[in-house]
Amino acid sequence: MIEEIVSNLYRTEIPLPKSPLKWLNSYIIRGGDRSLIIDTGFNCEECLSEMNANLSKLGVDLNKTDIFVTHLHVDHIGLAGTLATDNSRVFFNEKEATQISSVRDDWMAYWGKIVDVYIANGFTEGARTSMESHPAHKYGLKRTIDFTIVKEGDSIDIGDFHFKCVATPGHSPGHISLYEPNKKILVAGDHILFDITPNISSWLEMDDSLGQYLASLEKINTFDVKIVLPGHRRLVHDLHQRVKELKEHHRQRLNEVLVALGEGEKNILQIAPRISWDITAKTWEEFPPPQKWFAFGETMAHVRHLESKGKVQCKNQNGTITFALV
Repeated sequence: MIEEIVSNLYRTEIPLPKSPLKWLNSYIIRGGDRSLIIDTGFNCEECLSEMNANLSKLGVDLNKTDIFVTHLHVDHIGLAGTLATDNSRVFFNEKEATQISSVRDDWMAYWGKIVDVYIANGFTEGARTSMESHPAHKYGLKRTIDFTIVKEGDSIDIGDFHFKCVATPGHSPGHISLYEPNKKILVAGDHILFDITPNISSWLEMDDSLGQYLASLEKINTFDVKIVLPGHRRLVHDLHQRVKELKEHHRQRLNEVLVALGEGEKNILQIAPRISWDITAKTWEEFPPPQKWFAFGETMAHVRHLESKGKVQCKNQNGTITFALV
């Protein structure tokens, strides 16, 4: 599927096999001498086939094409290594480029640290199984990329599009959005979604991912935007209304955590089932392993945010972590 948003800027739907996200919105911009692909899809044949078909229909030559990746999740970066040619620049943020490099050097040790944190917070049953079913294991980069590092305020010019890089951490440690001030276009990656809410999980690299996400929302909310291009699902362009809704969503979720802890001291696994999840599973036990993993991480992010605000205290008893109201 190809949809022209404005002249020479196209949205394509890249299928994400067996993912509740369904598809990735990959954006292709045709310039005079070069083109730009924004986000790529999983590193798998289904995504590659659809991407190549769309590029062919648009007459885009990969030897004259650069790639911009909003963040490190495999549905956005997975195909970058396959699509990039020797003539391509792959624009990416420094924090996550460093993270990917360190993970590649000792991949099992990195994931082991995450599993250890989850187990300490109560995710004992199936922690390693849930981690092993994570899409990153199957659909990630298969080769090293020499990234072109971009940071806050950097420019990326393609044809008559003049994008500014905007640091929007929260969904991931180094997430970067793109803003075109003349056309008032915001390429939001997974920072702003409309039909679903971005997953805000707990990261080893971030002390308070939810706090950073909320700050990034406030930052973006000051921009003059007519068109928001999200990483998934529908395009709905009322940025300010959506920011309001996302802030309210997290306010309600934080309140659910407080209500759960009002019943007494709990670990993350005991709090997570008391959160209102938008998923077809009726009980926590029915959650598919990857979704249970994501929900657990998001619960942890909310609890840690409350801890940073002094509303919740962490208790560590011989490596077993619980939380209680202050």
